[in-house]
Amino acid sequence: MKNTSLPTLPCMCSSFRRSARALTQCYQEALRPLGLHTSQFTILQVLSLTGGVSQGQLGQMLAMDSTTLTRTLRIMLRQNWIAETRGEDRRERRLGLAKGGERLLGRALPIWEKVQLHLQQRLGPQTWKTILQLTNEVTQIALSQGERI
Repeated sequence: MKNTSLPTLPCMCSSFRRSARALTQCYQEALRPLGLHTSQFTILQVLSLTGGVSQGQLGQMLAMDSTTLTRTLRIMLRQNWIAETRGEDRRERRLGLAKGGERLLGRALPIWEKVQLHLQQRLGPQTWKTILQLTNEVTQIALSQGERI
């Protein structure tokens, strides 16, 4: 993309989606040599941080719709990146990292860290911290408002 001035979008949703698409392209390009999509990387990262969760919990944590999540998880299960076990309730699916997912995440983290560092250097540490805080706050508000709108 040419280095042209982007118009300020008056809609928060449009502005966040544009930012999300641009960021996704940065991370996607970096992770491409591993055959890993950004959505898959995020799932591996969350499962690593949580130690495993139900599919419903994972969907809530990622604010991801069930259909998209199920499709992505199916691919990841086939690749042996994640493992699935039954929860206490026979209908519940608990998800965790499989050995293949641990290895892949180990290979992906240095690449991810390089992209993170580049963005943090361009933004500056305070702006970086502020953006992370604000995106989490906006997500919380949007999720709680979505139930009432």
